[in-house]
Amino acid sequence: QVQLVESGGGLVQAGGSLRLSCAASGRTFSSYPMGWFRQAPGKEREFVAAIAWSTNNTDYTDSVKGRFIISRDSAKNTVYLEMNSLKPEDTAVYYCAAASDLLRFLRTTGWRSEPKYDYWGQGTQVTVSS
Repeated sequence: QVQLVESGGGLVQAGGSLRLSCAASGRTFSSYPMGWFRQAPGKEREFVAAIAWSTNNTDYTDSVKGRFIISRDSAKNTVYLEMNSLKPEDTAVYYCAAASDLLRFLRTTGWRSEPKYDYWGQGTQVTVSS
């Protein structure tokens, strides 16, 4: 059974940093894109960042560019999201996602669409106080 388990969330003051981890089990995702999404209270879930099978290929939503860094450790089957200069508007539940069908993933352009991802974690809460 495939599982994605996020950790590292918490309460932090504005300007602070957090590092989220997403550990995958049940299969290896080293050759597949993985991403982070978030859902703020009363809002729809939105794309945050994604990383391809090569760590040189990443994508970020504009609001986190220059502040967040996505990375992966294929040996540990884990993807990370380093979040710096956090703002109150970053408050949300953060979800890890993984693709498992590369042909389907590449059938349409971009990495930001939720249907491209097949597995999802339960989420970890990030709260940024002002």
